[in-house]
Amino acid sequence: MDRILGIDEAGRGSWLGPLVVGGFLVAADRVPLLRELGVKDSKALAPRRREAIYEKLAEVGTPLRVALAPDQIDPRVARNELNRLEAEAFASLVRAARPTETRVDACDVDARRFGRTVRRLSGREGPVRSRHKMDRDDPVVAAASIVAKVERDRALGDLARRLGEPIGSGYPSDPRTVRFVRARWALDPGSLAGVLRRSWAPSQRLILARPDRTLDDFAP
Repeated sequence: MDRILGIDEAGRGSWLGPLVVGGFLVAADRVPLLRELGVKDSKALAPRRREAIYEKLAEVGTPLRVALAPDQIDPRVARNELNRLEAEAFASLVRAARPTETRVDACDVDARRFGRTVRRLSGREGPVRSRHKMDRDDPVVAAASIVAKVERDRALGDLARRLGEPIGSGYPSDPRTVRFVRARWALDPGSLAGVLRRSWAPSQRLILARPDRTLDDFAP
């Protein structure tokens, strides 16, 4: 029986927390069940609806995930290797799932190149179909997008509880996130170790604004 693996990510542009790569492995003859569950691109679903569908996905196939922490992301961004890092994470799911076919939502501007990289890094012979907007167009990749988004949201929720205050969505466009980071940077930058992506431009601006603090204040 052919088995299809869809892969997508959530949190690539976030300032706080992990980037989560989600996968969903399903037998080819069960793909129509995803439509019956209401699976679609996670961005097109309300949070409660995403959660409800996520809980049912295991009845159809196998959800998979890998999380990349800020301390893993920052050195690769410094070397302009974020796409490569994501391709490595995608490939790790391919190796774990051993699908007949893989479908991915491309992170690279060159979708075909990204697919070739994932296939090469996975060491698998099966085809890797890579396109932009695949989470919108393909139900298996849409299921993977739900896995990635729900797991990412849960990770942010756990992080907020650990830090003891709201942190917002984690994105630099979110005023709640900006208020949280600025307050912590001023009072307790050490608490941002392993939480904040130091390589992001908003972090660099904070450092320039406070020359008495350095990147070492974020060191784990």
